[in-house]
Amino acid sequence: MSDTVLSNYTPMARDERTYDRKLKIGIIGTGWIAEAHIESYLHMPDVEVVAMADLIPGKAEKFAKQYGVEGVRFYPDHKALLAAEKELDGVSICTYNTTHAECAIAALEAGVNVLLEKPMTVTLEEAAELVRVEKASGKLLSIGFQPRMDVNMQMIKKIVESGELGEIYYIQTGGGRRRGIPNSTFIEKKTAGIGALGDIGCYSLDMVLNAIGYPKPLTITGYTSNFFGTNPATQYSDMYHTAEENAKRFNVDDFAAAFIRLEGGIILDFRIAWAMHLDTPGDTVILGKKGALRIPSTECWNGTVGGPMKLYHDVAGEQVVTEIPIIPMGEPGLFDRKIRSFLDAILNHTPAPVPTSQILYNQAIIDGICKSAEVGHEIEIQIPEI
Repeated sequence: MSDTVLSNYTPMARDERTYDRKLKIGIIGTGWIAEAHIESYLHMPDVEVVAMADLIPGKAEKFAKQYGVEGVRFYPDHKALLAAEKELDGVSICTYNTTHAECAIAALEAGVNVLLEKPMTVTLEEAAELVRVEKASGKLLSIGFQPRMDVNMQMIKKIVESGELGEIYYIQTGGGRRRGIPNSTFIEKKTAGIGALGDIGCYSLDMVLNAIGYPKPLTITGYTSNFFGTNPATQYSDMYHTAEENAKRFNVDDFAAAFIRLEGGIILDFRIAWAMHLDTPGDTVILGKKGALRIPSTECWNGTVGGPMKLYHDVAGEQVVTEIPIIPMGEPGLFDRKIRSFLDAILNHTPAPVPTSQILYNQAIIDGICKSAEVGHEIEIQIPEI
């Protein structure tokens, strides 16, 4: 590919803007992921964090003190916060996976814009109900997929949309960690609902599905296992539990794989892992009738591109490989870009940066993998009426 063609993929510089009012923001759930949210909000000159809620007494107060946030009102749960705060412009929902739908629905029904952490929900049925409430409320609901803000991720979509690959017919994607099982609430169904699938699998799916326009999933053959999480020898100790205790608590997936048929005749071959005996299950590969794209994986997959991508295509009858270099991100970082895109959508009354109409299909695939694995055969995906 010539330099002229490559220049078509160069990202535009972000416009610098000034903001004439402060947005009032609440944070529901003050655990680990909320730290990234508050750090980003503190970078925004037009934001005032005015309220926080957490189920654990004193946790939100300690969280606010840790980050030097003053003048915050504290609540024991999302219901109390939403009932008392009548002037919120938006909330970040950073709670357990199993409470994502409940908290987001309550916020939307209270007339508050929502930035909901991933995964969107645990089940497809929850996701569909959330979308119904979103539409009825007329409020903004964006899902927290910060890899979307990476210019290298955006490059993948630009290459597909450019026509360089032609009609897409097969995709291999996934990611993994040789050892990377998280702790705390991530490993139990009562709080997480799903394991590696929801934690990092949703990112991997979004990387390719967003690039190809989010076609509807039709059928899924899924597999899940948890050989590592339930084994004390490959578990970890934390400040609250021994490795043996964590192995006994562990009842979500630490590995998942699936063969997915998408609308348009596209096959998606997927796998994801928190732990295995490999550093990666392989690169992402997008095959088209005119060319193919290889996207390097990373050793500990976290939703990023692992190195220069390679475009395989024919030029004047010759087989050519074009290397597409990594584009330096610079400032702001991905989380700041995610938060800023949510705030800008509120201010400008524009659509959600990561819309639920797309992530509904992401959730349908995750839910379908779980259901197929449970019954042991291929299932048809039925998207509920919205």
